[in-house]
Amino acid sequence: MKKVHTTEAPAAIGPYSQGIVFNDLFFSSGQIPLTKEGNMVDGDVKEQTHQVFSNLKAVLAEAGSSLEEVIKATVYIKDMNEFAEINEVYGEYFSDHKPARSCVEVARLPKDAKVEIEVVAHVK
Repeated sequence: MKKVHTTEAPAAIGPYSQGIVFNDLFFSSGQIPLTKEGNMVDGDVKEQTHQVFSNLKAVLAEAGSSLEEVIKATVYIKDMNEFAEINEVYGEYFSDHKPARSCVEVARLPKDAKVEIEVVAHVK
């Protein structure tokens, strides 16, 4: 098992790692819209979702993977009424490659984020 850490994504805000590689699989922790410096993106849900993908790309790269290798994504959203906007941005990152996905509305996310995404990916 290998712990993944990059300074190109926000540091973990608790007792966990940005991700773990086990055999040829990468399991990310949920990424919220924090910049790599740890500042919350105050924009709308689309801006927040773009930041989440920036973070995911950084931890995937550190793990030796990429968005094209994602097998499963889990999307947590604060307001299901914003699903269409999140889905639009999601589709920009997963256009040809479409991993399996779950999406759930939750009562609250860390730092009052509007969206959080975690992924499982193949490591090359």
